[in-house]
Amino acid sequence: MKATHLQQGEDAEAACCRYLKSRGLRLVSRNFSSRFGEIDIIMLDKKTLVFVEVRFRSNPYFGGALESITPSKQAKLRRTAEYYLQKNRQHEIARFDVVSVSKNTQTTMRKQPYTFDWISNAF
Repeated sequence: MKATHLQQGEDAEAACCRYLKSRGLRLVSRNFSSRFGEIDIIMLDKKTLVFVEVRFRSNPYFGGALESITPSKQAKLRRTAEYYLQKNRQHEIARFDVVSVSKNTQTTMRKQPYTFDWISNAF
């Protein structure tokens, strides 16, 4: 059985993927790993390849999800994306998006269990 925080992260990633699909993006890959790091989600937005970093925070007291993407994390994401692009040369345009996922505290039968803050072309 997975640790609770790992399962919460996977659930938030899956919800983020559904959210982005509902906004017109198409899934290319999830959890792409290389020796440089991991990219949570890779999607297509028309002809633009989108590398998505998903940040989930269940507790806002230790800083927001967006502030947790440090310069060293950005560098790892860039190196991993460069590696992906070298292996998949059909993509000419790419960008980095960040999606902050938070638990929706006012969940009802009609609402999503999460709220999303999507920053396109974040860095």
